[in-house]
Amino acid sequence: MNLRGRSFLTLKDYTREEILYLISLAAQLKTQKKGRISHRNHEGKNVALIFEKTSTRTRCAFEVAAHDLGMEVTYLDPSGSQIGKKESIADTARVLGRMYDGIEYRGFGQEVVEALAEHAGVPVWNGLTNEYHPTQVLADMLTIQEKFGRLEGIRLVYMGDARYNMGNSLMIVCAKLGLHYTACTRKDYFPGAELVEQCREWAKESGGSITLTEDVKAGTAGADVIYTDVWVSMGEPEEVWEERINALLPYRVTAEVMANASEDAVFMHCLPAFHDLNTGIGRQIHEKFGLTEMEVTDDVFESAQSVVFDEAENRMHTIKAVMDATLPL
Repeated sequence: MNLRGRSFLTLKDYTREEILYLISLAAQLKTQKKGRISHRNHEGKNVALIFEKTSTRTRCAFEVAAHDLGMEVTYLDPSGSQIGKKESIADTARVLGRMYDGIEYRGFGQEVVEALAEHAGVPVWNGLTNEYHPTQVLADMLTIQEKFGRLEGIRLVYMGDARYNMGNSLMIVCAKLGLHYTACTRKDYFPGAELVEQCREWAKESGGSITLTEDVKAGTAGADVIYTDVWVSMGEPEEVWEERINALLPYRVTAEVMANASEDAVFMHCLPAFHDLNTGIGRQIHEKFGLTEMEVTDDVFESAQSVVFDEAENRMHTIKAVMDATLPL
């Protein structure tokens, strides 16, 4: 499997076999790290990390993965770059492409990371855009494989706002790898019709399926994985909070939801999560709306069924696999 020189922008661009290869490589690299076996496969290379949206897991995962592979890292925070301000995206890409062997971008529109990839001349990796979050769902698939020993036939239910990066990317990867994906939410929070149809075509080939439902009991019955994400994304104004909360409260992940799933079901969340009042945002939402938890209840988040910190660790292993596989030797 040769992915050298490829960018990693959305899993729409990758075949089933290529995605499975990356998951397998991540598992191999995880074993090597746990065994303290050196894998500095890209000694002396340099990568740039552009973060227009800040992050804990994505930044740490890329930095640790790059260092494990023998590379140096430059981190550009929202104030540390002129991208799209004093300098065009194309010009920024051409400058960075002359200095770095690879570029990560985490920010807003997918068109930005696509433009970087078009002009950089080196691999560009999507750390998150409004539309897609491919490195996260690779980590999710590795976690599911570790917990169930398989991916094909797994029933994954995504609850909440399924219109954006996590709902889209989970639907794509499930369709390509033969999982049964359900978006369980209000109809106006379903993913876009065009992407749904494309995913249904991929699912026909893989043996998976795509289901959209507003019925929580029917949608989660017998599920292997219950997945959710925050209802209000970074950068969204406070005005959207009330609308989202009112619309999505019926789709909160509770103990009753988990009991309706299969006996060995797991709970997944890409983090950060609002499950208690131990954060500034959590306290702010509590003051405005009286909620002590939002998309998931604390008893589920802290339960033995929760694998959220396995997912968080696996971000690093799968990001390392993406960089290792796509960087030229």
